[in-house]
Amino acid sequence: MSWILIAAAIVAAAVLVRFLSEPQRRSSEPEEARHREPESLEEEEGDFPSEPIELSLEDSIDLHAFAPKDIPSVVESYLEGAAEKGFGEVRLIHGRGIGVQRARVQSLLAKHPLVVSYRDAPAERGGWGATIAWLKTGDDKGRVD
Repeated sequence: MSWILIAAAIVAAAVLVRFLSEPQRRSSEPEEARHREPESLEEEEGDFPSEPIELSLEDSIDLHAFAPKDIPSVVESYLEGAAEKGFGEVRLIHGRGIGVQRARVQSLLAKHPLVVSYRDAPAERGGWGATIAWLKTGDDKGRVD
């Protein structure tokens, strides 16, 4: 039995040595193309616009498009914009997953001064993959609950 383990160790060592001695193949591009400098700043940054894009505000936002670290500021900005537009109810789509984003979003809503109340969305509007929040509007904004 021990000779099998020794043989397996030798094969594994040979594979590792071969892997480490070969140059890494990252791309089918020629070497020069992979290491050339961009001709302009725009090429380096990709096709992203240099200025922020203004999007129309709707009564729901899908948070999947944002990095988890950006969720608090995105939710904050969204709630402020939605309240300014006069939305009394908004839907924040955070996904089902294991509930981490749901908990983060609902924690933010619980502390936000523009939020009157919130709850999981009904099944036909996303179930526990989305949260419905009711916002203070017009006359409600000056009221402290």
